[in-house]
Amino acid sequence: MDKRISNLKSQISKYLLWLFAFLFVIPVSVGCQRSKAGITVAGSTSMEPFAELLAEEFMMNDPSSHIYVQGGGSTAGIEAVRCHAAHIGLSSRSLIGGEKSLYTVTIAKDAIAIIIHPKNPVQDLPLVKIREVFSGEIKNWEELGGVDHSIVLVTREEGSGTREAFQKLLMGEEEITLGALVQDSNGAIRQVVAGDPNAIGYISLGLVNEKVKAIKISGVEPTVKNIENGHYHLVRPFLFVFNSEPVGEAKSFLDFVMSPEAQKLLFREGLIPILSKSKGG
Repeated sequence: MDKRISNLKSQISKYLLWLFAFLFVIPVSVGCQRSKAGITVAGSTSMEPFAELLAEEFMMNDPSSHIYVQGGGSTAGIEAVRCHAAHIGLSSRSLIGGEKSLYTVTIAKDAIAIIIHPKNPVQDLPLVKIREVFSGEIKNWEELGGVDHSIVLVTREEGSGTREAFQKLLMGEEEITLGALVQDSNGAIRQVVAGDPNAIGYISLGLVNEKVKAIKISGVEPTVKNIENGHYHLVRPFLFVFNSEPVGEAKSFLDFVMSPEAQKLLFREGLIPILSKSKGG
């Protein structure tokens, strides 16, 4: 029964991704194509706030440019690029299957942080325990050194790059329980966890703020230093995705994003900068 429900959810997710592309991305893209300048950037909600920040800086330096940024999820962004509904896709996961034919550039690296409410006394959990929590095997905080209360699980939707990276890096063969509360963005997960002392979720490290607490995993704190020295392992790429090697305004924006100025900006926002372009194929 669980497999049938999972397959049905997967089919619904694929339909919704295409619906997103045609209802939301294409209208904006068409509007951009009618003008002489302007590019559409769409995809990962984890990357969206960073892309917006970069776009604002780029347009401040070049007032004649127009960059439109929107979310929708990594898979939706990749599909939007493939069907020419967006010029640049945002993906917070590595490309798979036929997606690998697209041209990619890693613009930064990000860590996935496991977050709980600041009032929750739990500070550190072994990776195996986190896996058991999200698979539904562990259901009460008391089993983890917390208070005697049911755990409220919060996860991302199917098609999310954050969820796919979390599945690959932490869950492995174990599936996230169907009893988890599903949210459509990192910001939504952060909001739920910030408002519930019994909640646990996962978001981009760059989006962690004072309203939530990022716990240690097997004694290792999710910090830039621990990511750079390889001690913290829940790390994923932040990708710009193109149909082919970018030209024109898309290339100008990419060049800016890979510049020392923009990379320093991303570092200040909690991401790990990339000093050189990685060419996709």
